[in-house]
Amino acid sequence: MEGLRTLADRLIGLSATIGIIGCFGQVAVIVVDVTGRAFGAPLYGSQDIITMMLVIVVFAGMALCDRKGGHIGVDLFEHRFPDWLNRALDIGAALLGAVIFVMIAIAVWDSAKLSQMLNLSTNLMRWPKAWFQWALCAFSLLAAVGMTLRAVELAFLRRDVRREAGV
Repeated sequence: MEGLRTLADRLIGLSATIGIIGCFGQVAVIVVDVTGRAFGAPLYGSQDIITMMLVIVVFAGMALCDRKGGHIGVDLFEHRFPDWLNRALDIGAALLGAVIFVMIAIAVWDSAKLSQMLNLSTNLMRWPKAWFQWALCAFSLLAAVGMTLRAVELAFLRRDVRREAGV
């Protein structure tokens, strides 16, 4: 199980790094575009670039957000519930999140097949939309795997990776 956690953490780290690179790229494109607009020469295709990079930025960070416990949680009654019920709710939430991300991946995969069949692309840059949809699928599946692994660890090892030191 420890090897699986290490592999998952490395993939989550890679995903987050890709998201950070996308974020820096987005900022650079915006700076160049805004500066260019001031001189009457905006960056051609900046809207396409920013839109597609936003897909990467948002979904690349989902697995890390779950790993660090960054998703919204309402804990109004947590201190009143017994530990076993809180654990069960955490397991259920992790599994529900995994199901939701798998459903997102399936829906986007079907959309990517349609985009590929119709040769859909971005407006100005003419980048195939399917590439970004496949990336979204991969990032969604990674988030689902991370959530499933967290549920398994909570259920069988009584270990919550979100509460560990250094996370």
